[in-house]
Amino acid sequence: MRSFTLLLLSTLTVMLFAGCDNRTQVASRLESVDNLVAYWDFASDDFLRPEGVDAILQSQRDDAMPTLIEDGPLSGHALHFDGNDYLYIPYNQTKELNIKSGEVTVVAWVRWSGEQTGFVGGMWNEYEDGGKRQYGLFVSLPHYNGANQVCGHISKTGKPTPPFPYSIDYSASKQIVPTNEWCAVAFTYDGEYIRSYLNGRFEERQKELINHTKGFEGYPEGLRQVKNPYYFPDGIGDNGSDFTIGAVFVNNRIGNYFKGEIGGLAIYDRALSAQEVEYVSWWDKNLSNKN
Repeated sequence: MRSFTLLLLSTLTVMLFAGCDNRTQVASRLESVDNLVAYWDFASDDFLRPEGVDAILQSQRDDAMPTLIEDGPLSGHALHFDGNDYLYIPYNQTKELNIKSGEVTVVAWVRWSGEQTGFVGGMWNEYEDGGKRQYGLFVSLPHYNGANQVCGHISKTGKPTPPFPYSIDYSASKQIVPTNEWCAVAFTYDGEYIRSYLNGRFEERQKELINHTKGFEGYPEGLRQVKNPYYFPDGIGDNGSDFTIGAVFVNNRIGNYFKGEIGGLAIYDRALSAQEVEYVSWWDKNLSNKN
């Protein structure tokens, strides 16, 4: 792993190189940090193919394909999701995206409408065979104290968290995700704790009563826990989910559609340090938030 000193030196090098565009700067940052599996910046005509993995995002229907727009913090382009579209890579083609290291980091640049729960990216299926959950980055999971926040979800079994009807195992940022504004959302999992970040910053939450947990077996008064960082020592399971961007399979249908724009997505197969998350989350804000 590169030291933070080297990261700072690399940062200065990038900033001093006045001739490079924003895409080059961000790509340089992403690629300079070890264990990058794949990333999309949606820059070229071949925008569905990631850098790093020989796999292509696809849509189940032509009319469900997100729109490529000329606006975005990484490459000047982004995908617009209207709340009814998503992209996926079938499980048997996910390769390195199917994390086997037991650690993961997901970073994305989004402009969220604020209208609904939104799945950004990962391998997460809440329905088939009782659940094939693995890892996933969400914006706003209100049921268990994650409303309007960055949420990083991890599962070992793929199933709901006993004794509750859904999986409760996610971190939720203390900060609120702004609406209609570009921002960087991210989470890390180091095999023990899940941490959620907004614009490269981690903020710890205090222990709190978790909504919708009262009256369950063993929790007559409800469950109290810390949501950021979230303690989860069980690990990541290989449970058979497709890799998806923009939605997940839930309640016998595709749901939790992201509404807004996604301007980039990066996956690492280790937990980046707080300094590394801040480093890779950077982009030139003067080149975004145009609308």
